[in-house]
Amino acid sequence: MTTAERREPREHPIRPDEDETLLPARETARALYAYVRPYRWPVALGLLCALLGAAGGLLQPLATKALVDRLASGDTIAGILIALTVLVVLGTVVEAFGAYVLERTAESVVLAARRTLVGRLLRLRIAEWERMPPGDLMSRVTSDTTLLRAVSTQAVVSGVTGAVTFVAAVVVMAFLDVVLLGVTLGVVVLVGGAVALVMPRIARATERAQEAVGELSVALERALGAFRTVKASGAEERESARVQAAARRAWRHGVKSAKWESMAGSADELAVQTAFLAVLGVGGVRVAAGEIPVSTLVAFLLYLFYLIGPVSRLVDAVSQYQEGAAAMSRIAQVERLATEPTARQKDACPTRGPASVCFEDVSFRYGPGLPRVHRQVSFEVPAPGMTAFVGPSGAGKSTVFALVERFHEATGGRVLVDGKDVRHWSLAELRSAIGYVEQDAPVLAGTLRENLVFAAPGATDDDIRDVLARTGLDTLVERLPHGLDTPVGYRGSKLSGGERQRVAIARALLRRPRLLLLDEATSQLDAVNERALRDVIAEVARETTLLVVAHRLSTVTGADRIVLMDAGRVRAVGTHEQLVSQDRLYAHLAATQFLAPAH
Repeated sequence: MTTAERREPREHPIRPDEDETLLPARETARALYAYVRPYRWPVALGLLCALLGAAGGLLQPLATKALVDRLASGDTIAGILIALTVLVVLGTVVEAFGAYVLERTAESVVLAARRTLVGRLLRLRIAEWERMPPGDLMSRVTSDTTLLRAVSTQAVVSGVTGAVTFVAAVVVMAFLDVVLLGVTLGVVVLVGGAVALVMPRIARATERAQEAVGELSVALERALGAFRTVKASGAEERESARVQAAARRAWRHGVKSAKWESMAGSADELAVQTAFLAVLGVGGVRVAAGEIPVSTLVAFLLYLFYLIGPVSRLVDAVSQYQEGAAAMSRIAQVERLATEPTARQKDACPTRGPASVCFEDVSFRYGPGLPRVHRQVSFEVPAPGMTAFVGPSGAGKSTVFALVERFHEATGGRVLVDGKDVRHWSLAELRSAIGYVEQDAPVLAGTLRENLVFAAPGATDDDIRDVLARTGLDTLVERLPHGLDTPVGYRGSKLSGGERQRVAIARALLRRPRLLLLDEATSQLDAVNERALRDVIAEVARETTLLVVAHRLSTVTGADRIVLMDAGRVRAVGTHEQLVSQDRLYAHLAATQFLAPAH
């Protein structure tokens, strides 16, 4: 059963848990701290700079009060003006340096998060990868991690600085006049309560917006991944509409988030402006009654406007935290996906010589509730030689390779390589012994050389020339403008289907595997190239164990043994001549399109 047969196209990203909501506040804070912890000292330095800058601003109203008092008494004000100027300049310089430290640290946090996520994504178990659209996974690495930039540093520093300076300003304002402070706090608490109701809406809207960005990435990946098919089908408008619909959903949720953010952002100014009017009225009465001097009212009003900064920082910190919580929920979903153990180079197996393969009563299904793909499958493949797997579509042929490679784990029975259960091998050791050519023979963007040495980065030029000659790619290299260093395009778009298959086979051969798996690896070759490659396969089979899923009669007839599969079971094992004469299904396949000879 092929990947295409197992997976149906999905319109929207799949979340690991469809009812997943935002992480609890404590869990979100813990997850964020895990990313910030390695950079806690730069964050502390940025916080110190912010506090020093805020301290300079906190002293300015008191200096202004002293200035007004001196003017009233006729004393000189030169010293106070110089002190004010120094405070402003030093505060600006310190805050600018702190802002640079924080921005640099924020970029480092994003980089670390992306490196962690990329490393995890490339180690995902195949079963997890198959149920998560690649476009959505990519958006979590790109878009979601970007939201960590502000919340990981600025939100922390803004929150702490805002809280400290707010408290300090309140203490000084209480020292100036308790009555006016009571009026101020009454207005701030009233507006702050309304803001608290808005914050959860920001988090929900941001999460929906990020999900819509994931849908946009999925839609784009779908269209660009089958670009020629889209054009050949005249489906540009339909696919464009699908992408635009996802973009509109992202826009709609983004606008909703922006609406709540703007309401929260303007609330601090509303609170201060309202408090200013109240303080101006009450303070004017108190000045007229002789209860406080004019300089006290002026200083109090300056502190009132000074509060715009701390309150704004607190509101921004909470808003950024809500956005970060939405991003962390999506990132945490990826972090909870099951991964394979980290491969270590020293685990690679130095043993040479062909490997044997044995299936003992193997059963397998791709997920709970899904039909069984294998039902007590048993066969034995000695080393070396060529074994072909044939049968109707959906018989479970390609799944044999998936279980040998441990892309999936058997749900019953045992898969043995060299007499050892594959579950007892380290993945690096097992896969270093195997060469694998997939059904669609993927070629990666990059140069031809990069693709050839992808599985064998230590291959020499002599090794490359040898495998090029064996697979008939030497003539292709001669035609290319830059030889081996010619880019092959996105997914090998500059190569023909047959050339891509030969590149995939050459890549596997360069690895010098003990066990070579070919999943319909010659289906797109013409008769001449197929015949030439058949000779290479026969040569390889003399020194390597070769397992082939094939539909061509010419490939099957050259096999040492043939395993006939039907409905997830092994129906018969034998040579071509034996099966033609002894099995009705095989005889039918040999006479029809399933095993059609090459033309």
